[in-house]
Amino acid sequence: MRSLRFIAAEALVSHPLLARDSLDSVAYNLYPLLFKASYLLEQAEVTRAVLGCWPLEEFRLAMLLGPSTDHPEDLCDRACRTCLEACMQGLGDHVLKSGSHRLRLADLTGIRDVQQQRCPCGRMLGRWGRTQLLARTCCELQAQPCVAGRPVEVLADLFVTNGNFEAVVQALKPAGLAPLQVRCLSFRADSLSPGQLLLVLGLAEPAALRKLEVVHNVRLHAGHVLQLLAQVGFPRLASLTLPTKAFDVPPTCTPAPEGQDLLLASIAWELSRMTHLTELSVAFSSLTGKIRTLLGPLRTPLRVLDLANCALNHADMAFLADCAHATHLEVLDLSGHSLVHLYPSTFFRLLRQAAQTLRVLTLEDCSISDSHVGMMILGLSPCTQLQEFKFLGNPLSARALRRLFAALCELPKLQRVEFPVPKDCYPEGMAYPQDELAASKFDQQKYNVIAEELHLLLLQAGREDIQASTPLLGSFDPDIQETSNELGVFLLQAFKNALENFSRTLRQME
Repeated sequence: MRSLRFIAAEALVSHPLLARDSLDSVAYNLYPLLFKASYLLEQAEVTRAVLGCWPLEEFRLAMLLGPSTDHPEDLCDRACRTCLEACMQGLGDHVLKSGSHRLRLADLTGIRDVQQQRCPCGRMLGRWGRTQLLARTCCELQAQPCVAGRPVEVLADLFVTNGNFEAVVQALKPAGLAPLQVRCLSFRADSLSPGQLLLVLGLAEPAALRKLEVVHNVRLHAGHVLQLLAQVGFPRLASLTLPTKAFDVPPTCTPAPEGQDLLLASIAWELSRMTHLTELSVAFSSLTGKIRTLLGPLRTPLRVLDLANCALNHADMAFLADCAHATHLEVLDLSGHSLVHLYPSTFFRLLRQAAQTLRVLTLEDCSISDSHVGMMILGLSPCTQLQEFKFLGNPLSARALRRLFAALCELPKLQRVEFPVPKDCYPEGMAYPQDELAASKFDQQKYNVIAEELHLLLLQAGREDIQASTPLLGSFDPDIQETSNELGVFLLQAFKNALENFSRTLRQME
């Protein structure tokens, strides 16, 4: 329920001209209310004016938009373009004002990107767009006559691609005094060369960085990863994501003796120096027989571990089942491995070890068939903290899914299930794992009937709180959606370069 103070704030910001003229007479402790009310009602003029006159030493966006006693609704999932642009304009107005200002810190982190925007305009400004907006604002302010006074420190989550690289570099490395000093807490990189990545990370105050995601079209090999960790350094990093094939040996590297990977051992040693590291994602890297080398030296237990499609063998699974990380895991992705078929004892031992902490388990394309359902039920039953279970791409019949769903209803905290299209809906003899084209060719009508039966089973068990779905195109990824055009251009250019190299090689052979 809204407080009378917030209702009054809404009434005032509903009249933008009156609100702007009244700011000088508003008590300082009411500015947060006016800001949230203007953001809620999408009164961009008032949002800009409030931040332009901000009388407090700190402006923390997520805290201001979050639940409070005056207004319990959380607005952090409103990445509203209109309001966020007004925020940056107000911040620019604030630092250009003559005389001293009290604002010392502007924390712009904490906005959550969601698929459906609830703001009136319905226009989202994603993480890449927010990075571009901040960089452009910094560059514009750097071009203004310098105003004496202490610069405002800006905390930000940056998403850098080739499309905004130059603006971000200029924002992070101004030619002279700058009214805004950007400090990055979370950094995502895509469509950058290794040299660009090293440069921009070196400017982004890596000592303060908490989360680093290097994804998709950043072509790294093990030599680049070692250089990144050793030269840049991330003493406070808690979460690290590396792209596909990040542990591949550089083409110019001399082959190591059998059973040794000196580069990987050096990378693991650098990771062991990161005493805050608790999240590691290295999906689609070839790590057969190397998990002990990679994870063994780490000094802190991992809470999040993504080893999807890493070609793990029995020795890797045995290490995971018995290592110190197992009893701390909260999020685990082992997709792309025939776990129940090849390594049943070690896999289920790992589940037992993680049972008291595991919240999210992903086992996509793991060749789990009807004959494995009994073992899966026994393995999942101790996982009483499990909230999400994703097992798309497994060849399970409708009958097996009904049996598995009945068992999942017994998990008290389960909230979300992503299940495969039953194999009953495909032509006889469908091969697994499926490619995208094959996966999309199923009997939709038969699927709808089976999906309805599964939802009815949940309702009859009193588990209407569980959301069950089959997202064939994958879960919503706001970062990919926002930069899809640039990624497409990057991939086309990479394909063109590959064709040119292939053609050049053929000519040389003639």
